[in-house]
Amino acid sequence: MGKNKLKKFAEMETLKCVYQYPQSALDGGENCPLRGRWGEDVFGDAGPIVLELGCGKGEYAVGMGKIYPDKNFIGIDIKGARMWTGAKEVEQSGMDNVAFLRTSIHLLPEFFASSEVSEIWITFPDPQMKKVNKRLTGTHFLGIYRKVLAPGGIIHLKTDSPFLYAYTMAMLEHNGIEPIYATDDLYSSEISGAVPPIRTFYEQQWLSRGIPSKYIAWRLPENCGDLTEPEVEIEPDTYRSFGRGTVGMAATSSSL
Repeated sequence: MGKNKLKKFAEMETLKCVYQYPQSALDGGENCPLRGRWGEDVFGDAGPIVLELGCGKGEYAVGMGKIYPDKNFIGIDIKGARMWTGAKEVEQSGMDNVAFLRTSIHLLPEFFASSEVSEIWITFPDPQMKKVNKRLTGTHFLGIYRKVLAPGGIIHLKTDSPFLYAYTMAMLEHNGIEPIYATDDLYSSEISGAVPPIRTFYEQQWLSRGIPSKYIAWRLPENCGDLTEPEVEIEPDTYRSFGRGTVGMAATSSSL
């Protein structure tokens, strides 16, 4: 591990907006001490709590915190060195409605009580084309989100992946869930104004290569039973075999 990464890990321990709990602290059926108390103990108010899953550098969590001061945002990622960037910005700017939690998304119910979360943002995740149980919009994870989302809570997906967009739309249709919004070209659609005007570093890279951002928002029905996977074949994203610096227009045109 590089010295710079070690330095970031050490500094993360000192940042007040960062919360890190080792798995050992949750073993034996013990939940996070903040479970059910994020509003009171962390943000000091009863504002809606919004999660950004797989937040990376926290660009969306921080950006939304600036746009919506009446809401509270928590960026979640397992990789602490990434979220250091967003955490430092929060600390230096004095923002009091953004925090970061370092943990696995599988453990959300250990950290949040039933109905404690009002919205979930999934921003540019790995589409996991070969492993359905790892897709953050798959039924496995939707079952986890259901345990923490308030009734009527909204899930947002923003992605560059045609595969993940098509899969998520098929999954929703298969389970009888009507999207609130759905577009395979966000910035050319009429609904672009309904989405926060935040473009992450990697989103801007894909856009510059002619790959449009796709967006879906939906609510999980309260009494819809177990969700099941659709039996569909979806063409994989061919452009993902290229490095970020070598993706070209010719490689993207066939995958859109």
